[in-house]
Amino acid sequence: MRIVVMGTGYVGLVSGACFADLGNDVVCVDVDPKKVQALDAGKIPIYEPGLEEIVARNRREGRLTFTTDGTEALGTADLAFIAVGTPSSHDGTADLTYVCQVAEAIGKALRKPGTIVVTKSTVPIGTNGKVRELIAGATQLPFHVVSNPEFLKEGAAINDFMKPDRIVVGSSSPEAAAVMDELYAPLVRTGAPVIHMDIPSAEMTKYAANAMLATRISFMNEIANLCDRVGADVHQVRRGIGTDPRVGKHFLFPGVGYGGSCFPKDVRALMGTGRRVGLSMRVIEAVDSVNEDQKHVMVAQVQSALGEDLRGKRLAVWGLAFKAQTDDMREAPSITILEALLAAGASIRAFDPQSAETAHAVFGDRITYGKNPYDVLPEADALLVITDWSEFRMPDWTRVKAAMGPRPVVFDGRNLYEGAKLREHGFTMYTIGRGVWLAA
Repeated sequence: MRIVVMGTGYVGLVSGACFADLGNDVVCVDVDPKKVQALDAGKIPIYEPGLEEIVARNRREGRLTFTTDGTEALGTADLAFIAVGTPSSHDGTADLTYVCQVAEAIGKALRKPGTIVVTKSTVPIGTNGKVRELIAGATQLPFHVVSNPEFLKEGAAINDFMKPDRIVVGSSSPEAAAVMDELYAPLVRTGAPVIHMDIPSAEMTKYAANAMLATRISFMNEIANLCDRVGADVHQVRRGIGTDPRVGKHFLFPGVGYGGSCFPKDVRALMGTGRRVGLSMRVIEAVDSVNEDQKHVMVAQVQSALGEDLRGKRLAVWGLAFKAQTDDMREAPSITILEALLAAGASIRAFDPQSAETAHAVFGDRITYGKNPYDVLPEADALLVITDWSEFRMPDWTRVKAAMGPRPVVFDGRNLYEGAKLREHGFTMYTIGRGVWLAA
């Protein structure tokens, strides 16, 4: 099929590259000429495992191209995917500026009757109706609008696309639905369902899924904080409830709060939708509030251990991105944590395997960036573990202890370590819901 993907962010670039890898002819369009030039040169603007190889292979074989002008490609496209950003507005609602601009551009460029316009961006309920209106206002040709929300996890996006749990298609056109079935047929041979529904339900499905996952995270963070107050171990609690099939084991790991491009934005957008129709989304509002509070838990721990005034204190940080296997700093808990510690006077050296460049755009030279995990440790009063990269899971604690200050403290924001082991090595360790382990 001839496919045009409007937007080359996480969703657009991954989707375009994967569609090309299935044998389709794909043109990815972006308004940023520097990004297009970089992609043409084989440089990937984001870190996503496996993406560089797929892009290179399909560029080499002629199935994937990049351009700033999609007019010609849209004129002959079978499907045009909208995959631009929908950032939060000042009131938390989704900003649809880019979606509307792309819809108008598609309408003006259509030359082929029956083109299917597919909204891949996460958009509030009713947006596809607006997309239809904008396209219809620019063309007299018949076309179809389909809602096809993505469920890609950053750090595992290629696998999620190629081996989906399910594919959601919202459409009022049997003809368009049949084309979507044909498009995704290579990905569902093992039995993953293609779930057809109306467009508003498809729009809602993406928000409901992310809100549910965010709810589980905030719930476990509240349970972890309560465990710290009453002497329980959240790790044992998690195992106890996760084996209940009605609960399940996924998304039950407490930490320093969720971040990224999806959960914070989508939770707030769902709250905004509720306000728009006069409904208070009380559970969702609590989820957002708990998450914001959770980002301050580590700050309180640090100041409890080292003092409110952190001038003269050296802090080492492992992990800056909002999660492992990505360089994404959007809504990363590290931003809230480090900004508060910097304001209290701390000196910070940080290491992240992938996000030094994106983190520098946030912090500038206010923190120092190490080249490896041990590079940030010399004379540090404390080590803060914020992102659970695999290489942080089994460090050489003897080497860590030798490098740090005389009374080292570890703040384990991801519950990666066993307190008894660190205590034996001479560390005091603070956890999330597993208590404080004082150095022997």
